[in-house]
Order: sequence, then C-alpha cells, then structure tokens
Amino acid sequence: MVQTEVLRVHPTRPAAAKIKRAAAVLRQGGLVAFPTETVYGLGANALDEKAVARIFAAKGRPAYDPLIVHLATPEELPRVVREVPELAWTLARAFWPGPLTLVLPKAPNVPPNVTAGRHTVAVRVPSHPVAAALLRAADLPVAAPSANRFGHTSPTTAAHVLEDLNGRVDLVLDAGPTPVGVESTVLDLTAEEPTVLRPGGVSIEALAAVLGRPPRLAHPTVVEGAEVPAEGLASPGMLAKHYAPHAELWLLLGPQEAVLAEMRRRVLELACAGRRVGLLVADEDRARLEDVPAVLVSVGSVRRPAVIARRLYTALRELDRRAVEVILARDFGSAGLALAVRDRLLRASGGRVVWVEHEEGKTG
Repeated sequence: MVQTEVLRVHPTRPAAAKIKRAAAVLRQGGLVAFPTETVYGLGANALDEKAVARIFAAKGRPAYDPLIVHLATPEELPRVVREVPELAWTLARAFWPGPLTLVLPKAPNVPPNVTAGRHTVAVRVPSHPVAAALLRAADLPVAAPSANRFGHTSPTTAAHVLEDLNGRVDLVLDAGPTPVGVESTVLDLTAEEPTVLRPGGVSIEALAAVLGRPPRLAHPTVVEGAEVPAEGLASPGMLAKHYAPHAELWLLLGPQEAVLAEMRRRVLELACAGRRVGLLVADEDRARLEDVPAVLVSVGSVRRPAVIARRLYTALRELDRRAVEVILARDFGSAGLALAVRDRLLRASGGRVVWVEHEEGKTG
C-alpha cells in the first residue's frame, strides 16, 4: 500500500511552501486532509466531479450523504450558491469565519455528487489558519467531509486521519489537534424557517441572539436499515447512527447521581458476563467510579463543555484502542456546546439510550 504523504505545519503560521504543495494537489484533482477548527477535513476540488468521487471512495461514504463546501471568504459564496439571501450575509458577518454551515440554493456549476443530487448546497468559511491558507492558495471551493472512514469517530488529529485513511489520501497537513473538536453547526436557510440540521460548534443560543429567536431543531431523518430519501439527505450528520466507535456505546441520560449508580450496576453486570467495559465520564465522576472494573476515561469538567467537546472523539478512540467491548457514556447537558456533544453521543450510540430515573434505569 502506498503511504500517505504527511507535511507537518505550524497551526497558526504554516509554511507557504507546504501550503503551496497541498494546494497543487487539490488543483490536480487529488485529496488533501487538513485541519479545520472543528475536525480534520478530507478535501477535494468541489467543482471537479471526479475529484469529489474520490472522497466518497476513500471514505466508503454513500452517495446520499452530501458534502460541505469550504470557501476562503464569505464573498466567494456566489461561486457555489445561486442566490444568497440577506439573512445569509447577516449570519456570515456574525459567525464567519467559524464553525457554522449554511444550506443555500446551489449554483449550476456545483456537481450533483457534492449535494447528493439536491438543489441545495452546504457551505462554510473555516477559521483555522491552515484551512484558510490552503483555501486561499488553491483558489477553489473545497468539498471536505471529516477525514475518516464513513460512520466512524471523527478525526481531531492527523494520527486519527492516518488510522482510517492511510494510503487512501494523497496528502495530510498535520497541524496538531483541532481546537473545537466537534463538527460545525448546520443551519438550513432554504426551509420555511431557519432549521438546525446538526448542532455543532456554534450554539443554539448564539444563533438565537442573531436570528431574534431560537431556530427550529431537526431530528435525525434516517435510522439504520431505513430507506434513504431518493433525493439524498439535506445535510451531513443527519443519520441516526454516526460518529461511532468500534465498541458498542450506550448513552445514559438523567440526574447525575442516578446515572452514576446505574453505570456502576451495569459495569458489574457486564464484568460478570466477561465483557470489557469502558466509561466515558466527567472529572467530577472519577472518585465515584475509580473502584469499578472498567477502563475509565474522563473528558473534562461538566463546567467546561468546550473542553469536553474538544476531547470527545479522542476519548472514544482511546477506548477503542484499549479494546473495550462496551462503552457507557454519561450525558453532559444541553446548554451551549454540550448540545453538540449530546448529539454526537446519541448518534454514536445508534439508539442505545438509557433514561435513568432515581436509582432504576429503563432502556429507551
């Protein structure tokens, strides 16, 4: 197998020669994995249908799942968008560059495989200095889903990219870990009212402050085994099962004390059955669970949801690396970035959710 070329770059001052090299790969129809502020993306020229097809092949991604197009500046929107409403410009001024994706009417030059055959396109302007430099140098709209095998835990380091895609990608720009750690918020402006299709790096509260009221929040549209709409999905991240580790994951929702008691009960039950268990918890939980027969991984304090978001995918990959068979994850709330964390854990569980009331658990 041919190894993927890796170029280490400074996260805020990337060397121009290395950026130029990566931009040339994109212009020649190649695939470049690069850091955004959210996760590492797998980029190709968004206006080259054959290059875009290579993304789907590398990831094993189904054609019904569309891609996000990345631009260097908001002023480039007309390159891929047929009509830009005033609300899009308002949101762009508030949140771009940054982790907000807008769904807008697509321009005719955008290949159908970018948009899953739909007449809309998802677009954003990333804020990571390496992504921004690459987009300027390439002078192309770049389609870039997360740089991992389809359905797997997203990559927040170049090492994660190589775990999934070594030999399937032409070049990786390694700038260290990504600062946000969960994907962008996707906001559909083609619906009757602004609708969040995927919570992410821009909170519902921040959007509400600009929109004047909270946007509508959509639910996953496709569950595992269900028929996919003929026109494809409206956005990435809408599948009910996604972002999943290799281990079976269960998400426990409810009051903290009751959740921790249920975790302890389930660990003992699973350990008696000979299964290796991992726990995904907060710093505040460690003292309550350190004596149980499980691999304990903490993602930070519940008072710091941005830290939890940044560490989430690394923690899930760490539990996989330590060969656990079952992961029990606690919920971290729904305010700010915690909502995006809950969304990722819900999808990673594929519907394995336990609602805990008092000291008893019930599966839902």
